[in-house]
Amino acid sequence: MELFENITVLSLEQATVLPYLTYRLAQDGMNIIRLEHPVYGDPNRMIGEKVLSEERMNAYYLCINAGKKDLTLNLAEEEGKKIFHALVQDLKVDIFATNQLPRNYQKLGIDYDTLKSLRSDITWLGVTGFGPDSNEAAYDPILQARSGLMELTGEGDGDPQVLGIPLPDMGTSEHAYGLVMKALFKRQATGEGSRIDMAMFESTVSWLTVPITLTDSFGKTITRRGNTHEFFCPVSVYQTSNGYVYLAVGNDRQWKTMVSQDMFKSLAKPEYEKNAGRIGDVANLNAAINAITRNYTSEALIELFTTITVPISKINTVAEVIADPVVEKRLLHARDETSGTRITLAPPPNMTPFLSESQQQLSFPPRFGENNRQIYGEILGYSDDELARLKEQGVI
Repeated sequence: MELFENITVLSLEQATVLPYLTYRLAQDGMNIIRLEHPVYGDPNRMIGEKVLSEERMNAYYLCINAGKKDLTLNLAEEEGKKIFHALVQDLKVDIFATNQLPRNYQKLGIDYDTLKSLRSDITWLGVTGFGPDSNEAAYDPILQARSGLMELTGEGDGDPQVLGIPLPDMGTSEHAYGLVMKALFKRQATGEGSRIDMAMFESTVSWLTVPITLTDSFGKTITRRGNTHEFFCPVSVYQTSNGYVYLAVGNDRQWKTMVSQDMFKSLAKPEYEKNAGRIGDVANLNAAINAITRNYTSEALIELFTTITVPISKINTVAEVIADPVVEKRLLHARDETSGTRITLAPPPNMTPFLSESQQQLSFPPRFGENNRQIYGEILGYSDDELARLKEQGVI
């Protein structure tokens, strides 16, 4: 039996931070049911191209919502709260998660104490921007700015830049993933449930290990430095005759090996033997390396540095990453039974037993309210007439 197949997750989710977490849990084989407001729904459903030529199934939404079911429910209505609490009990929900603002917890009937009274061993997760005592809205770029990530990203003489991926969103998801697994272990060991409050700001700042210690303990100024490294040299992007490579010399032994090669012998200077000397003259040294590397193809340089065991890589496009043999065999897929559309999904951090058994296939991202009839009707016992009434009244 798959380890997690009997774990049910009910998630009042939208945007990225929580949908990415439940997407990760779906990759373990958990039963993921996402809840959305019956009118507004998840705004991310409307982002990106309308690749399926239908409403609320736009490209951006498809990326992190495979492997889930979907219900619509208005928790602001009393009958909606009643249905929600029935779901928690009748579905035997193991994990409830939400990224609603804390002021909405009690108003919507989703607070920990209420759900604990329904399921004493429930794992309750609330993901917020700045903690359970704050109702400040949080978007990923705002968190990048406030946390210092943007101060650390970009060229030294240029503007601060956002990262190429939403690290506050996805990093928080990964931290929450670990806490959820810890809570499940605690329940298995003690029979007790857990309340988890996960703040995106705290999660994001936790990545600033070196910058915080060096700034506050030793008075250093840590800021953006482009493609170079604060402590190692040469580590940067270098131009080739047909593109760019990233070269990372991590110690003096590797440097000695590098300058023993004919093309780099002009750099075998006593002042560069130690990393400190190279760091001290980083601008001139990088210019000298560039003057050499631009005479060779990326492929020739990669072959050379791989032979002498000095880390190097071509700077790949996303299409080239997908075609990488290591990545290609780990990609996930989902196929829409309705339209026949097949989508490719990013590989998991590790290949789970569930994904291996399913041959890396997940169910297609669910349509808006796709599982209303199945779950409300077959599991909670509502008749077709009752479901029609609930829909007409805006409850589902």
